[in-house]
Amino acid sequence: MPIISIIFVHRMTIEERKIIHIDMDAFYASVEQRDHPEWRGKPLAVGHEEERGVVATASYEARRYGIHSAMSSVKAKKLCSELIFAPLRMAVYKSVSAQIHQIFHEYTDIIEPISLDEAFLDVTENKKGIDLAVDIAKEIKQRIKEETGLTASAGVSYNKFLAKVASEHRKPDGLCTIHPQKAQEFIDKLPIESFWGVGKVTAKKMHALGIHNGALLRMSTPDFLTLQFGKAGMLYYNFAHGIDPRSVEPERERKSVGCETTFEHDLEIKSSIIIELYHVAQELIQRLEKSGFKGYTLTLKIKFNDFTQKTRSISEDHPLTTLKEILPLAKELLKGVDLTNHPIRLLGLSVSNPWEEIASREYKQLSFKFK
Repeated sequence: MPIISIIFVHRMTIEERKIIHIDMDAFYASVEQRDHPEWRGKPLAVGHEEERGVVATASYEARRYGIHSAMSSVKAKKLCSELIFAPLRMAVYKSVSAQIHQIFHEYTDIIEPISLDEAFLDVTENKKGIDLAVDIAKEIKQRIKEETGLTASAGVSYNKFLAKVASEHRKPDGLCTIHPQKAQEFIDKLPIESFWGVGKVTAKKMHALGIHNGALLRMSTPDFLTLQFGKAGMLYYNFAHGIDPRSVEPERERKSVGCETTFEHDLEIKSSIIIELYHVAQELIQRLEKSGFKGYTLTLKIKFNDFTQKTRSISEDHPLTTLKEILPLAKELLKGVDLTNHPIRLLGLSVSNPWEEIASREYKQLSFKFK
């Protein structure tokens, strides 16, 4: 009789993935305190101290006074008169970030950088054959400390949402693992403000709807959340149930190119605004030429002196690559913003919606029609 062999192929479930989120602690400020021992243990802000300055990041000593990123330097100084300001040294931060990423690559090449100080790592199959992701996270934290003199917080779980939340759970110098069996219990206790994508405005609306934590969010239906929050509603629903199928993407495609300028003095006169818009558009063209990026949507960003913000966008049927095309569109977008008694603090322009994205979308629509 013939011998019949049955081979069982194990397919990895989402819950079996091993994702680590690494988040450097007060990165820019920590680098400055490392390089300037006299600043250690003291409240420090990285940014410009002058009247129009903004805090890029603050040390944990400064955060105790309520100082945080994007706060005006004037307000920060009022909160802490002893606050030390250190100028931004982007070249140094990029160099340290590259050093940290070299450590990451010793364990896996599936790395998704979010910023200079933050990244996701998929260590499901890692170069060193280490079984537990938490052991890899411990090693990476230790290596970063030994080789850079800086601390990092790490979160470990089976998806990006939970790994991100875990890394924030015990900052600074923290390590937290959320196991699949314990995930729902953890999520239910999570304050709504700690959910990925829930900012101050959304949190306020959630509270008004009686949703204060993960348990209450989980009780909401997809239809209700979509009605209240649009497409993001389904994302919140999935997070509340511990669902996040997104993979760690090693190479993130450029989605936009932009630039912005914060002015030394608020702009109120229309002619001055137009002149500055021209300068911003010129810089945008230079960045587009340098990157080779081609996009079909132009977005205007305006921040007023009270820090409120407006954005306006317009799309064309051809790539936006020249000043002759972009400046008139920018002026048109500006007309759609009420500038009466609204002095402008910042102007920005960006081009997005690349051709590859449009082509992919049209292909999917075409494929759907022929199914």
